[in-house]
Amino acid sequence: MSRFRSVWSRVAPWAAQNADGAIALILAVVVGVLGILPDDMFGAPPKGDKVQQQLVSAATLVILALVATALLRDRARQAPVEETITSGALADLPVRLARLDEIDGLVAGTRKALDALQLVRVLGSRQEIAQAHAEARKDTTRWSFRGGTGTYLRAVTLPECVAAARRVKRHLTVRIEIVDPTNAEVCETYAHYRRSLSDAPDGTGETWTTDRVRKESYATILAAFWHRQRYGLLDIGVGLSATMTTFRWDLSATRLIMTVEDPNRAMTALAGTFFYENCDTELRLSFEQARRVPLEKYKKVPLSDEPTVEEVQDLFEQIGVPLPRSYNEHDVVDIARKALRALNPYAG
Repeated sequence: MSRFRSVWSRVAPWAAQNADGAIALILAVVVGVLGILPDDMFGAPPKGDKVQQQLVSAATLVILALVATALLRDRARQAPVEETITSGALADLPVRLARLDEIDGLVAGTRKALDALQLVRVLGSRQEIAQAHAEARKDTTRWSFRGGTGTYLRAVTLPECVAAARRVKRHLTVRIEIVDPTNAEVCETYAHYRRSLSDAPDGTGETWTTDRVRKESYATILAAFWHRQRYGLLDIGVGLSATMTTFRWDLSATRLIMTVEDPNRAMTALAGTFFYENCDTELRLSFEQARRVPLEKYKKVPLSDEPTVEEVQDLFEQIGVPLPRSYNEHDVVDIARKALRALNPYAG
C-alpha cells in the first residue's frame, strides 16, 4: 500500500499538469483494446459489432477533442512568450548588434594604441643605442636622416648600409637633411647649442665651433657624392636646412631611432606603429622643403678614391654650394678626411 501511495504521489502532479494528454493516452489505449477484443463480448452479432464500432468512434472523437484542446492551450501559452521575444529582445537585436560592433571597434582601436605605445621604447645606454642602430641597418632598403651635420651617419650608417647593399646587389634609398653649411646663422646657432650642452671635446676629440659645423656639413655632401659614384644602385639625396633641430632622426625600413645630445638616451619605434608612420611623414615633408643638393651631377664631378683638393673644390663649385673663400688647402683636406674617414662621435 505504501508503495502504491509513493508511486501515486509522483504520478499525480504530472497527471494534474497534463490531464488532457493523460486522458487522451488512456482513451487511445482503451480504443486499441476495444479494437482487438472479440465481437461477441459486446453481444450477439450484428448488435455486438455495432456497439463496438460506436464505442471506438466515440472514443476517437474524444481523443481528437482532447488533442485539439491541448494544441489550443499550448498555442495560448506560447503567444505571450512569442510576443515578448518579438517585441522585446528581437526588436532590440539590431541595436544591440550595432553596439557590439562599436564596442569591438573600440576595443580593437584601444589595443592597437596600447601596442603602439608599448613599441615606443626608451634606450638608456650607448650599447642599447648602438644595438638599435645595428638592427635598423640590417637588410634595410631605405634610410632617412635628419639632424645637425650627419657625423655618425658618415662614420657608420652610410658606409655600412652601402656595403651591405653591395654584397647582395640590393637597391638602397638614402635621404639626408642637414644644416646648410653656406648659412652662417644656422651654423652658429647649432654650434652655440652644442657648446651650451658641453664645452668638452666629443668622441672625435673636437669641440663644436661654427667652422666645425660648416666643415661637417660639407663633408656629408662630399660623402654622398663619393658613395653615389661607386655604387650604381644607390639612390641618395641631400637637403640643406636653414633651421636646426635638437633631435636626430634615423629611420630605416624596420625602425625609427630618435637621439639627442645625451649619448645615453634615445627613443626607438618599430615600423608600422603610429609613432613610426608619423615620423616618416615628418621626415618626407621636411626633406621636400629643404634646399636640394643636385646629386644628379655626380657624373660631371668625378672623385678619386682619395679626392684631391682640386676635385673637392670643383665639386662644390659645380653644385652651387661653394666653399668659403677663406678656406685653404688644409681646410679642404680636413673636409675630405671627415667625409671618408669620419670618427664615430659615440665610440668609447
